Amino acid sequence: GAGAGLLLAFLPPPECPVFEPSWEEFADPFAFIHKIRPIAEQTGICKVRPPPDWQPPFACDVDKLHFTPRIQRLNELEAQTRVKLNFLDQIAKFWELQGCSLKIPHVERKILDLFQLNRLVAEEGGFDLVCKDRKWTKIATKMGFTPGKAVGSHIRSHYERILYPYNLFQTGASLLFVLYLHFIAAVNYSTVWQKTYYNICLIKTKLRLRNGDVDLYVCLLCGSGNDEDRLLLCDGCDDSYHTFCLIPPLHDVPKGDWRCPQCLAQECNKPQEAFGFEQAARDYTLRTFGEMADAFKSDYFNMPVHMVPTELVEKEFWRLVSTIEEDVTVEYGADIASKEFGSGFPVRGGKIKLKPEEEEYLDSGWNLNNMPVMEESVLAHITADICGMKLPWLYVGMCFSSFCWHIEDHWSYSINYLHWGEPKTWYGAPGYAAEQLEEVMKKLAPELFESQPDLLHQLVTIMNPNTLMSHGVPIYRTNQCAGEFVITFPRAYHSGFNQGFNFAEAVNFCTVDWLPLGRQCVEHYRLLNRYCVFSHDEMICRMAAKAETLDVVVASTVEKDMAIMIEDEKVLREAVFKLGVTDSERMNLEVLPDDERQCMKCKTTCYMSAISCTCNPGSLVCLYHVEDLCTCPTYQYKMGYRYTVDELYPMMNALKLRAESYNEWASNVNEALEAKVNNKKSLVSFKALIEESEMRKFPDNDLLRHLRLVTQDAEKCSSVAQQLLNGKRQTRYRSGGGKSQNQLTVNELRLFVRQLHALPCVLSQTALLKDLLNRVEDFQKYSQKLLSEEIPSASELQGLLDISFDFDVDLPQLGELRIRLEQARWLEDVNQICLDQNSLTLDDMRRLIDSGVGLAPHPAVEKAMAKLQELLTVSEHWDDKARTLIKARPRQTLSSLEAAVKEIEEIPAYLPNGIALKDAVKKAKDWLQEVEGLQAGGRVPVLDTLVELVSRSRSIPVHLEYLPRLESLVAEVQAWKDCASNTFLTENSSYSLLEVLCPRCDIGISGFKRKTKKLKEPALNGKKRNTKLESLIDLERALSESKETAMATLTEARLKEMETLHGLRVANEEKIFSNEQNTEIKVCLCQKEPAAPMIQCELCRGVFHTSCVSVPSIWQEPRVWLCPHCHRSEKPPLEKILPLLASLQRIRVRLPEGDALRYLIERTVNWQHRMQQMLSSGNVKLIQENTGSGILYSRWQTMVGQLHETSKNDCRGKRDGICCMERKLKRRFERGDLCSEMRSRVRKITPNKKKLKLAQLRELNTSKLEREKLFDIQRSGESQLLLSDMSLSEQEESEDEDAICPAVNCLQPEGDEVDWVQCDGCCNQWFHQVCVGVSPEMAEKEDYICASCTGKDFSYQN
Repeated sequence: GAGAGLLLAFLPPPECPVFEPSWEEFADPFAFIHKIRPIAEQTGICKVRPPPDWQPPFACDVDKLHFTPRIQRLNELEAQTRVKLNFLDQIAKFWELQGCSLKIPHVERKILDLFQLNRLVAEEGGFDLVCKDRKWTKIATKMGFTPGKAVGSHIRSHYERILYPYNLFQTGASLLFVLYLHFIAAVNYSTVWQKTYYNICLIKTKLRLRNGDVDLYVCLLCGSGNDEDRLLLCDGCDDSYHTFCLIPPLHDVPKGDWRCPQCLAQECNKPQEAFGFEQAARDYTLRTFGEMADAFKSDYFNMPVHMVPTELVEKEFWRLVSTIEEDVTVEYGADIASKEFGSGFPVRGGKIKLKPEEEEYLDSGWNLNNMPVMEESVLAHITADICGMKLPWLYVGMCFSSFCWHIEDHWSYSINYLHWGEPKTWYGAPGYAAEQLEEVMKKLAPELFESQPDLLHQLVTIMNPNTLMSHGVPIYRTNQCAGEFVITFPRAYHSGFNQGFNFAEAVNFCTVDWLPLGRQCVEHYRLLNRYCVFSHDEMICRMAAKAETLDVVVASTVEKDMAIMIEDEKVLREAVFKLGVTDSERMNLEVLPDDERQCMKCKTTCYMSAISCTCNPGSLVCLYHVEDLCTCPTYQYKMGYRYTVDELYPMMNALKLRAESYNEWASNVNEALEAKVNNKKSLVSFKALIEESEMRKFPDNDLLRHLRLVTQDAEKCSSVAQQLLNGKRQTRYRSGGGKSQNQLTVNELRLFVRQLHALPCVLSQTALLKDLLNRVEDFQKYSQKLLSEEIPSASELQGLLDISFDFDVDLPQLGELRIRLEQARWLEDVNQICLDQNSLTLDDMRRLIDSGVGLAPHPAVEKAMAKLQELLTVSEHWDDKARTLIKARPRQTLSSLEAAVKEIEEIPAYLPNGIALKDAVKKAKDWLQEVEGLQAGGRVPVLDTLVELVSRSRSIPVHLEYLPRLESLVAEVQAWKDCASNTFLTENSSYSLLEVLCPRCDIGISGFKRKTKKLKEPALNGKKRNTKLESLIDLERALSESKETAMATLTEARLKEMETLHGLRVANEEKIFSNEQNTEIKVCLCQKEPAAPMIQCELCRGVFHTSCVSVPSIWQEPRVWLCPHCHRSEKPPLEKILPLLASLQRIRVRLPEGDALRYLIERTVNWQHRMQQMLSSGNVKLIQENTGSGILYSRWQTMVGQLHETSKNDCRGKRDGICCMERKLKRRFERGDLCSEMRSRVRKITPNKKKLKLAQLRELNTSKLEREKLFDIQRSGESQLLLSDMSLSEQEESEDEDAICPAVNCLQPEGDEVDWVQCDGCCNQWFHQVCVGVSPEMAEKEDYICASCTGKDFSYQN
């Protein structure tokens, strides 16, 4: 119950200060500690968090480290709890010696607190008075029991049974009579009492009267041996006592061993052993201790160790140390020497290999191996290595392991670093409350201090912080986590416990401000007879010996301390001389071990002087305790001294001189700080004073700090002034940085200039900054004037802002200037863009409106915005409407679109859809104009022109009236072409209709491959270029150029076809019947050697393997076969072709295929006319009888079959004359065909005497039926053409111009007039006079018979 109350009642003390130094502050630990001392020493302890990146490596040799921990029973640690336990031990011992075992009773299910009950009864006046006044209920209430349940009577019975006998024993009532008898005998008071005492002594001899088997014992108090069953025999001294004679009387005979009152007093009054921690029986390594510690904590709290809250552990700890019911034992690895096992910090020569970046921790001031021996620590002047003070100690903790209330040796500073592990909870009291804390603990646990006066120096006692705080002691707490320091200040009591398994390291250090406290501590130790860890006087003398190298503050402080030391030593030596000690000698006491130069009385370590006696040379006393040395006369004493008093003064003067150099410097500083306006020193002089202080190591006192502060302020002012003069804000503003946090306002600039004048030093920038202030004020005036204008110029505003870039000052006008600048620039953009209406796009208007929306309100901006918004609305409306008109289906008429375009042109903006609509209207007009011009010209339009017009119309979003008619016309032409293709082209033909209708352009070796099309070349300079008909593309281009030259072009192509075909026939025949030997012959489509069976083409005379080509199985007369190259199309009858031409002329569209068809029909009709002439002349029969491919085929087949058996020469030799005759006849027939074809064309007819004869011969020799059909087609077509009608004379002239000279080697004469001559033989053909060798005179006077007619006459004659 009491434990639970403490658990709930414990309130954590307030937190101590926590410091987080910067890297600059962290660089010098002593300077930082000096800086925080005014704050931290008010709480006694403080916590320091290093910068996050400061993480020293753990350098302890883990494998080598092993230790034996201390055992700590938690409820023995707390002072008040230990008093209770000691009391209960005394009670238990008392009853155990009385032969009874103590059982603590329970009252209302709670253990009865016998210590509290005994204390409360004593406070109320004792047992008798409490019973008399009936205060047992009151006592029960004070003990926390509920009144009204007869608890008081229960408590009384327990007190009377357990505590009352013990208290009577403590008062000595049970021994009063016996002691009194002893007293009487001792003083020989009377003879009667002597006899009585003699009788008692006889009884005590325990004479045994033997009456049979019974031994007789006599009570020492009453002398009677009666009631032997009530007679007790002491197990210590064998005295006998009746149970009813004892005070208080015993009701029953004890069952165990029993002690008489005298033996009981002897046992109970033995002095108690000093309380301390016993060592554990087991030796641990770091690993095994950690496993034990983690297992204990997790089992105790029944959760993982890292999940236990620190608050819970803290409350449970104070509950456990305050209760006697629970006995929890922990172990603590404390005060482990780092010298033996290695420090947790890296040291030079250590076993741990460091990384390059970790070597900085070797020399760090926060490395606990370095801090005690640094120059700023006075402990550096102690030569001995003192464990725990100069050498760090290691601490390995577990949950609940604690360190009790204590202060550091010699009241020094201490610093503790937690390397790793769970937190360590600290409690501390400031140094000024040390005596108060001691008094409270002595008051609350006086019994402990009676047995151990130096109890607080033993580090074995703890007390609840709430208890101390309730008595007015200021207590502070903190949780030290891994990587954090805790610093304790001089004479600051501190204690704490560990939250779990961790590893810490601690060491002492002393700064110069500690020196007075150090001497005070030695005096305190002398009063307590406590050992010193080192000699304070020795340390002072060592420092004085190095006065020239000491810090001036240290020198000044040491001088003051040494003055006290010299004065005390002088007084003591004079006192010793007065006591009669006259013998003295110089003695180097520092060479002796500390335990051999300690004062016998006060345990002080002697250094300056000591007293010894010849009777005991190994014993010494200090000058304070000369009388305690021995009983010998003082003249036998000898005083050993380290220095004479006269030797000490020069040492002190050296310290004084060192300190006075500081005084001179301080005077110069004060003079510089207090100088008048005209005598001010420069900033450089102030810096020189600071540098002097650092060089000569002057104290970091208020004066130096003030000098630094003033200098820093001056430097800041100088830096700010330089920034203002340099205009550094220019970069920030132009880069978008805006106002700097450190920018000054104009008013602040004025104050800043005043501040510069008020500085104790002179700055070079002061005058320049004053000029800057004047320029800033002028800027403000001009900006105010410019801002008052309605629409200021953007250039002027920008110029003003450019001027402001030179001022690193917060100018309130800048914001408004920038706003007005944005407005002015926006207005100028609006005006500039609106000047050129053709460049003002919708995006421009939107962009201007969007940018204008973000501008601050202004009448000019709002007006321009309204105009822009209105223009944008109208523009978007008409742009959308134009887009709608363009995409409208059905398409809009040209008139409606022209009206829309007229409206759009009134809008002063660039509308993309409006431009597109305008372009569409223009295209539509151009298109209609072309169509109307085509109609008005009266010429038959070319198909390509119509197709191009239709194609263009598809991209014009306008309703075009002529378009359906043109599309219908193009469709009719396409249908005509399809009909013509079906008529002429064979199934799956690879040739186009134009290829079939036109003369062949691919005859010859190269004709086996289809040529790729060539791009049409435009006519140069408007002149008609001479077309070379190398391919179908050239021919098609020539036909498309003009109708007037179409027939001539086709005639030219026909001549070239006949000429090329003639050469091909000759080449093919010579290839087969060549006389050359060893010549590889390649024939047929496969281009391999001839091999029977083979077949010969009637047209090109090429031979083909029957396996490579298609050969009819049944021949029909006449047996004519054409190769795949020559068989290009079907051969429909003329009656089927004439309607095609008539339908094309009705369509009234001109296309190359139509010209080719007309030319083909004319050739066909002309050929029929010639055949009719030949038939009528009777010359056809002979040719028909002597020609034909049947005989050649059979002979060729037989001859070819023998090619592989005989040579080519043998084959030629076997040919008979009939074969040669047949070949000659065939060639003549082919030449006759060629000549007849040539005679059917006339290139040009000149006006001569035989011109009418040509027309008459043509009319007489043409079949009347065919001629009438042809002329009907021509007349019907000419009446429907868009082109103007030609007169009959023009038509005849055109036909005459298309005439061709049938001469074999026509020279093709050119010129305005060409002379012709007509054959007077049977052919009636016209020849160029130059081609047949006839002059104009001969043509007039003589008849001319061509070579063809001459050859026919010759053949007939034969």
